[in-house]
Amino acid sequence: MQRATVLVGTLLLASVTTQAVPVQAQTEVGVDLGLFSSYVRRGLTMTNKPVAQPAVYLSFPTGNASITVGGWANIDLGKYDDLDHDISESGGSSALNLAEFQAYAEASFPVGRATLTGGVIGYIYPNDEDAAAAGLLTRDANTWEIYGKVGFDAPLSPELSVYYDIDKIKGAYIEGGVSYSLAASENVSVDLGAIAGLSAGQGISDDPDESANFSDDGFTHLDLSAGIPFIAGSLSITPVLHLVVNGDDFTKFTSPTDDSDVKLWGGLSLSWSRALDAVPEEEVGP
Repeated sequence: MQRATVLVGTLLLASVTTQAVPVQAQTEVGVDLGLFSSYVRRGLTMTNKPVAQPAVYLSFPTGNASITVGGWANIDLGKYDDLDHDISESGGSSALNLAEFQAYAEASFPVGRATLTGGVIGYIYPNDEDAAAAGLLTRDANTWEIYGKVGFDAPLSPELSVYYDIDKIKGAYIEGGVSYSLAASENVSVDLGAIAGLSAGQGISDDPDESANFSDDGFTHLDLSAGIPFIAGSLSITPVLHLVVNGDDFTKFTSPTDDSDVKLWGGLSLSWSRALDAVPEEEVGP
């Protein structure tokens, strides 16, 4: 759920002003495709070569809340098996390799000027140990996270998220972010974002049965991004660029033999969504 990221469910309310014929809130279905120069997750370089990241979601209202279920995948586009230069989540076993799949479900609901979200993510790594490239994640790394988020309808749209790994790592990752859309012209905007990450129990543990996402606890990275969304028919197309300032030793890896305090990555995301037809409720009377 990389958008990610994370894919966020939307509560759509419809109404009419004719003779009190209420309509139910609508259901939304969406499909995304990201094409990026590398796969960077929470500051960590998972694959340092081009990837494709398809996703699909379904969001539907229930009462005052919105329920979203979806799936997201990372596909290594090439056979990245250079042991000196390639980091490959699939281990460089083949091109067009499904390296990771995330399935998730979440519920969102408004509280005043805030939106609260809670959910669960399952991480599935389908490859095996036959591949040798750095970065390989196998079925042994499959795990689950629960998470909560709060976003505010306020200047800079601040959001705070907490993810807790309940299986392999048993630690928390905390993320805070702000965003701002800058009008470049009447029809063009530049979407600016900043996200800071913090490890709280996902560093290297003394327990040999627990895995780690980061070298240590504390500040992990700062991700500064800029995107320019535009519409082409029914598609939303957004070129985006990320500058990552690395704080944790693990986030500094850019290849098996190199590390850096900063890294640059980017690409293109294509999004399509459709609100399904609302169903009018029965009229009560004249």
